[in-house]
Amino acid sequence: MTHRKKLVLIGNGMAGVRVIEHLLKLNQEAYDITIFGSEPHPNYNRIMLSSVLAGGANMQDIVLNDWDWYKDNNISLHTGQTVTYIDSQSKTVKTDLGLEVAYDSLIIATGSNPFMLPLPGADKEGVIAFRDIKDCETMVDAAKSYKKAVVIGGGLLGLEAARGLLYLGMEVNVVHIQPYLMERQLDETASKMLQAELEAQGMNFLLEKSTVAITGKQRATGLAFKDGTSVQGDLVVMAVGIKPNVELAKNSGIEVNRGIVINDLMETSVPDIYAVGECAEHRGIVYGLVAPLYEQGAVLAKHLAGSATDGYHGSVTSTKLKVSGCDVFSAGQFIEEPGTQALKIQDELEGTYKKLIMKDGKLIGAVLYGDTTDGAMLFSTMKKGESIKGREKELLLGFAPGGGAAQANPAERLAALPMDEIICGCNGVTKETIADAIQNKGCNTVSSIKACTKASGSCGGCKPLVEGLLHLYAGDEAGEPVKEGICGCTTLDRDEIVAEIQRTGMKTTKEVMNVLGWSNPEGCSKCRPSLNYYLGMLFPEDYVDEKESRITNERYHANIQKDGTYSVVPRVYGGVTSPADLKKIAEVAEKYQVPLVKFTGGQRLDLLGVKKEDLPGMWEDLGMNSGHAYGKTLRTVKTCVGNTFCRFGTQDSMAMGIQMEKAFERLNTPAKVKLAVSGCPRNCAEATIKDVGVVAIDGAWEIHVAGNGGVKVRATDLLTVVKTEEEVMEWSSAFLQLYRENAVWNERTAQWIERVGLDFVKKALEKQEDRLVLKERIEKAISLQTDPWKKIVETKELRKNFESISNLQPQNS
Repeated sequence: MTHRKKLVLIGNGMAGVRVIEHLLKLNQEAYDITIFGSEPHPNYNRIMLSSVLAGGANMQDIVLNDWDWYKDNNISLHTGQTVTYIDSQSKTVKTDLGLEVAYDSLIIATGSNPFMLPLPGADKEGVIAFRDIKDCETMVDAAKSYKKAVVIGGGLLGLEAARGLLYLGMEVNVVHIQPYLMERQLDETASKMLQAELEAQGMNFLLEKSTVAITGKQRATGLAFKDGTSVQGDLVVMAVGIKPNVELAKNSGIEVNRGIVINDLMETSVPDIYAVGECAEHRGIVYGLVAPLYEQGAVLAKHLAGSATDGYHGSVTSTKLKVSGCDVFSAGQFIEEPGTQALKIQDELEGTYKKLIMKDGKLIGAVLYGDTTDGAMLFSTMKKGESIKGREKELLLGFAPGGGAAQANPAERLAALPMDEIICGCNGVTKETIADAIQNKGCNTVSSIKACTKASGSCGGCKPLVEGLLHLYAGDEAGEPVKEGICGCTTLDRDEIVAEIQRTGMKTTKEVMNVLGWSNPEGCSKCRPSLNYYLGMLFPEDYVDEKESRITNERYHANIQKDGTYSVVPRVYGGVTSPADLKKIAEVAEKYQVPLVKFTGGQRLDLLGVKKEDLPGMWEDLGMNSGHAYGKTLRTVKTCVGNTFCRFGTQDSMAMGIQMEKAFERLNTPAKVKLAVSGCPRNCAEATIKDVGVVAIDGAWEIHVAGNGGVKVRATDLLTVVKTEEEVMEWSSAFLQLYRENAVWNERTAQWIERVGLDFVKKALEKQEDRLVLKERIEKAISLQTDPWKKIVETKELRKNFESISNLQPQNS
């Protein structure tokens, strides 16, 4: 058996993991691979953080390689751990959690850190950067309590942060020291066009402002400027640039300048240690764009695999971006200087602008705004260094002026692009990769190309080019544009999938994916959980729940936290507990040295910081049902004390809430569900922002539905008013089952009711016989839910599950 070398990657980001992807294709058996990542997530697309912040995507949408990818490729992944030292003599690395791992070859891909201006007050609460998921979470939390935000920096990152904060409902001022935005990518004309569009979206700009201090006491309250003016802001986001993260290399004796110094093979000054990405410096240049980092990764992968490579000789860079929905492109030298000539065309009606810069008969720079279709062709022309004499106006206009011969059509221009041209900058997908997918892998639609290569799967700015290449290589075989499916593995939507399952009687996710022609026969992290839910919802008596299709938290019956530990929440019905249960929770917390015990917003106790290996024993010792704080199921039923103690109470809200929680506690739903019961219209239990909220009035109960207290707050709609507790259960059961049977996987009731309409719900539930049928179905579904959902601690099943899946998830030690 061939000895496999040990390869360790420090950094679970886009550049480093791209090396591993290439290496696995070239030589899958060469190395035992270990990856360390400081964040508690799998590899994700950092470029798409702005979409997460703006609500256009969630964490799952931006994951590039999910947990299963690491497992399937036998990669040992350690998330939530930071490598703190490299011992190049013993060839080992050590982490902040004490783990020590040996290597034969080591890749440093630690990326970059946000640059924080050393301003007075920069250490105040409410001052953050915009660099990772944690920053997104901080902004989301801040938007719940504060309304004014200030972004320092009018570059791409600052504008994307501002757009996300606008979506969160904040008033946003963007402060920029330069006279116009994105001066590194755009000229003044394109910048002013962009500014006008962003102002129309709601942003406000303070240009040529130099910040001298962040005001406020403990928390930031605004900025003070050099000219004596100021601006208010409870949240200050610094987006003024990045700096290579080189501390680890520097402390480990590796040569560092601005970045980690590397040669053409990505080798550092220490043998068998390589660097790639934003932390690396090649020939005096540190690159911050995706395409050069992926080019570096391809070279390093070939070198590690033993394949021939000419090495990396640097990159000519271009920038193609979508800024808050506006397409922009720039490359090369786009500002006029002595000795250069410029051609420009601007269409204010269409909102487009194009400028070419030429010198000595060659194209040396370009700026496009609004329509970036020609960007790749212009960039290719620049890189070739070919003469454009006599064709200048053709390149500008897209046709030969004066009735002359037409310029090459778009298909000819795409055909002329070199095969190594990056088409999708977000994901580093070349023309060659797309051509291969079309010609050799049967991809004949844009959707199938996206599923296969990830091209056009992020910002979408390259979609016209992908469509053009599809028609270039597929010709008449190109399929018609298709609608998006539930994920990239299929073009089928929820309703079509459910209908086919009902028609054919399919009973496993594998069968569904096979029969319905999934492009990825194994499915993905989006479709597997949704199919698992749809099958269980349709066939509650016959379907066997697939634990491997459930998300990480549901497998462990606990919420994974950012440091790799877990959060355990026992069930506390209606927020009502007993001294015995409180003592039991306290004893277990002491036994397992739980760092933090906290009351949750749902009136329960949360044991935070639990080690993964302690989870089975902790549940056994608790002897309590799980509160399912991690699942697509009923989370909580929040109650006030009602007429039992409160002088304003008109009904027994605690008893009603406990009855509802016990009735629905094991219910699988498309998304998490939260309930509340208030004992009077004063609504202390916040029932009018819950999925189902019950409010007691004099002699009756109001039933409210489809509320949401999250990022996008939605007040409930009043569904009906009933007299008895039995009617409360009847209407609540019917509503929840109607939602279960009609909602898309991961769609909260608030989004669902806005899609289908309140009238649809009222009509479906207006007849008692229809409500009773739905109630019977939901009770049947709940009755079939047993271990591990009911009394998971009374069986050894959880421990078996834990042992069987422990190798599927990140090893957080």
